[in-house]
Amino acid sequence: MSSDLKQRTKQFALRIIKLAVSLEKEGSAARVLGKQLLRSGTSVGAHYRESQRARSTKEMISKLEGGQQELDETQYWMELLMEADIVKPEKLMSLYDESGEIMAMFIASIRTLKKGES
Repeated sequence: MSSDLKQRTKQFALRIIKLAVSLEKEGSAARVLGKQLLRSGTSVGAHYRESQRARSTKEMISKLEGGQQELDETQYWMELLMEADIVKPEKLMSLYDESGEIMAMFIASIRTLKKGES
């Protein structure tokens, strides 16, 4: 799974970058939200990669939980973009769905690791 998730989080980040670049051409609110989205959305993969180099199970869990928090924040920025009518929902739903799928994988990994600790 690690290779698949490594690739998925990287592809997710690339899609976030493209979205953020497109928001640069819009109004100031879109640019501000785009910068926030860019920061949180691209850090998901970084957290995942850090988790793969963890020196302990606790550290691995911590890194994955950090990635989970960034995913949640990324979803928040996407929700604001849609609900403020800056980006049409149909343009973001695939990316939003992918964030949910990655989140589910992070949660499953965290649960598995925590079970192994007890």
